[in-house]
Amino acid sequence: MNRNIIRLTIIFGIVSIIGIIAVQVYWVKRAFDLKEQQFRQTVMVALQDVANNISRLYKLSDIENPVTQLSSDYYVVNLRIPLDKEILEHYLTEEFSKRQIRTDFEYGIYDCDTDKIVYGAFLNANYEVRNTNPKALAKTDKYLNYFGVRFPNKSSYVASKLDIWIVSSLVTLVVMAFFGYSMFVILRQKRLSEVQRDFVNNMTHEFQTPISTIQVATDVLNNPKILEQPERFKKYVQIIKQENNRLKNQVETVLTTARLSRGKIEINQELQELHSLIHEVTASVKAELGENLVFELNADRTSLYADKVHLINVIRNLVENAIKYSAKPATVIIASRNIPHGIVLEIRDKGIGIPKEYQSKIFDKFYRVPTGNVHNVKGFGLGLSYVQQIIKAHKWKINVVSEYKRGTTFVITIPQES
Repeated sequence: MNRNIIRLTIIFGIVSIIGIIAVQVYWVKRAFDLKEQQFRQTVMVALQDVANNISRLYKLSDIENPVTQLSSDYYVVNLRIPLDKEILEHYLTEEFSKRQIRTDFEYGIYDCDTDKIVYGAFLNANYEVRNTNPKALAKTDKYLNYFGVRFPNKSSYVASKLDIWIVSSLVTLVVMAFFGYSMFVILRQKRLSEVQRDFVNNMTHEFQTPISTIQVATDVLNNPKILEQPERFKKYVQIIKQENNRLKNQVETVLTTARLSRGKIEINQELQELHSLIHEVTASVKAELGENLVFELNADRTSLYADKVHLINVIRNLVENAIKYSAKPATVIIASRNIPHGIVLEIRDKGIGIPKEYQSKIFDKFYRVPTGNVHNVKGFGLGLSYVQQIIKAHKWKINVVSEYKRGTTFVITIPQES
C-alpha cells in the first residue's frame, strides 16, 4: 500500500475517532442534563406535595411555590409552622415512593429557637433509616419555618438512568478500539511487508554473489586446457568449495533462526573453556585484522557450561558485526573478566556505532540499522536476533553499549557454577 495513502488513512481515522468521541460526549452531556432536569422537576413536585399535605393536615391553605433549590442536590421547603420529624419523614417517603425517586436522601428541620437545622435522618433508596454521620445542612433566611432535603448521591443516581447512552458509549468504545487495532494491524503488516521485502532483497543479493562466483569458476574448470594448469585448477576448486560453504552457512543461518522462533532448537550444554573457543573462532580473522585484533582476556575462571557450536556462532557473529560496521582497518577488542559467580565477555569495536533510537531494535529479527545511502554492509538482519535467542536459551544476559561514531560494545554476562 502506498505510504501516502496509509498516512492519509491514519489521519482520517484519528480525525474520525476524535469527531465520534466529541459527538458522543456532547449527546451524553445533553442526556445527563435532561435527566438532571427531570429529576429536579420530579423532586420539586414531590416536595411541593409534601408541603401541601402538611398544610392540609394542619388545616392551612396551600403555599404557592413553597420549594427553593439552594444547590444542585439540596432543597428547602416552606412550612409556616413547626413540625415533628416523624410526620415529615412519613410524607417524604410517601411522595418519593409515589414518583419512583429511589436514591439516598437526608433531611433536617429548622429550629427557630436555636437558629439551627436539626438533623432528621439519612434514608437509603429503600426508604430505610441508615446510620451515618450527620451532615450540616445549609440554612436560608427566606423562610421562618422550613425543612431541608439533600440528595448526596444525586449525580450517580441520574447517571444510572442513562442506560441506553451507557450502552451506546460502550459500543462506540468497542468500535473505536477495533478501529485502532485495525490501524495497528495495518501498520504492523506494512512494517512486516517492508521487512520481508528487505530480507528477500538481502538474501537474493547474498546468494547471488557466491552463485555467480561458482558459475565463473565452473566455466573456467569446464575449459579442457585447465587440466594443463594443476595449480590454477586446484585454486578454482577451492573457490567453489569456499563459496559452497558460504552458501551452506547462509542457509543454515536462516534455518536455525526459523527453528529458534518455533522453539525447536536443542541446546547441548557441556563444559567448555571460553578462551580456547575465542582463539578458535578468531583464527580465521586474525590474518585479516593483524594487530587490530586485541585480546584483553583477564578472566582466570573460564570454565562454563554451553553448547559449543552455538557459542562459537555467537562469538563469530559479534566479531563479524564488529568488522562489518567499522571503517577499514577495523579494530576489534575481545575482553573477559570475572565477576562474583560469573564471567563477563565483551566484544568491542571502534566503528560507526548505533544511534540511541535504534539500540532497542537491533535484536529484532530481520532488523538492520539504517545506513542512509551506504549499502556496503551485507547480511540478512538475522545475526543479532540469533545471538539474543541463543543467549536466552542458555539463560545468560546480553547488553549493548554504543555511542554513535565512537563504537559499540556487546556485553555477555555468563553465570558460572561454584
